Amino acid sequence: MHDSRGVARSRARAARAPFSPVTLAVTLAVTLGIVYIALIAVVMSYGALTMSFSQSVRDTEASVAALEANYLARVSLITATDYAALGYEKPAKEFFVPKAAVTALR
Repeated sequence: MHDSRGVARSRARAARAPFSPVTLAVTLAVTLGIVYIALIAVVMSYGALTMSFSQSVRDTEASVAALEANYLARVSLITATDYAALGYEKPAKEFFVPKAAVTALR
C-alpha cells in the first residue's frame, strides 16, 4: 500500500503543470503591463525630443534671419555710398592682374 501511494503521488506531480494557469496569466499580465508602460515612456520621450528639436530649428532660423538682415543692411550701406563725394574717381583704364593659381601641386 505504501508503494501505491508513492506511485500515485509521483504520477500526480508529473501530470500537474509546473505553473498553474492563474500564475501564468498573472505573470503575463504583469509583463505586458510593464512593456506597455515602457512603450508609453518611449513615445513620450520621442514627442519631447521632437518638440525640442523643432524649437531649436525655429531659434536657429530666427538667428539666421537676424544675420541676413544685418548683412543686407551693411550691403545696402556699401552700395548706397556716393564714392565721388568721398573723393574717389573713375579709373581711366581698367585692367586685371592675374593671380598665380593656388593648388596643392605648386
